[in-house]
Amino acid sequence: MVRNERYRTETPVTDPSPIGAVDKALLALDALARSGASGASLADLAADVGVHKATLHRTLAALRHRGYAEQTADGAYRLGAAALVLGTTFLREENLPDLLRPALAALSAQVDELVHLGALAGREIVYLDKVEPQRAVRVWSAVGRHRPAATTALGRAWLAALESTGTPLGDDALRRFAGDDADPADLRRAVDLAHARGYGEETEENEPGISCVAVAVVRDGRPVAAVSITAPADRLAGEARAHRLAALRESLPEMLPAGLGVPALAP
Repeated sequence: MVRNERYRTETPVTDPSPIGAVDKALLALDALARSGASGASLADLAADVGVHKATLHRTLAALRHRGYAEQTADGAYRLGAAALVLGTTFLREENLPDLLRPALAALSAQVDELVHLGALAGREIVYLDKVEPQRAVRVWSAVGRHRPAATTALGRAWLAALESTGTPLGDDALRRFAGDDADPADLRRAVDLAHARGYGEETEENEPGISCVAVAVVRDGRPVAAVSITAPADRLAGEARAHRLAALRESLPEMLPAGLGVPALAP
């Protein structure tokens, strides 16, 4: 479940579209997305979109021609691979910094701390972007830096979110992510804790006096990035810690682009 389910558009959806045929195609894509992997019949899609079947049939033919829709053996229509690639391309690693920079800046301004954006690359977390606060920072960090996922709050949050999608981390996977820098049993406990709490943490494990808390950024439940707050350990304790966690868990989802969110808390 994703915490951010807002739909944002600059033009109210009740306004007439400047190009009706394009609007029908976009509405058809929305309906196909809602129908899921099993798809929907032409009649059901036409009712959903609010057009005649003959009109929608022509629209779907155009979408199929470009790979944005496909037809199953039983005649149902569903999203095609081209539509799925759009989201993946939009959220690929090189686009994430620009896409999420406004959210990072807003979060850093709210908590007045260093904020990182990271993504999993192999068994490591790579730091894609950072926003530094106005006050002096005692933490060294660099965009492009790599760290074993098991040793970072970013990595622990990501792995917990990954496991929540139904991808279990068995002993072999834990050993791979732990590498030479962490005990797989310690990683198992850290991931379980991140899943239960909804955030990953690291307390003075990489640098004396420095702590970090992080949440995964998910799309359709799957992690695409992770965001962390890094600060001196005394500013990630007590009420200050609660304030920063609330910013990650409650404020950050409202700052993210539509379609992205943070994992829901475990029941």
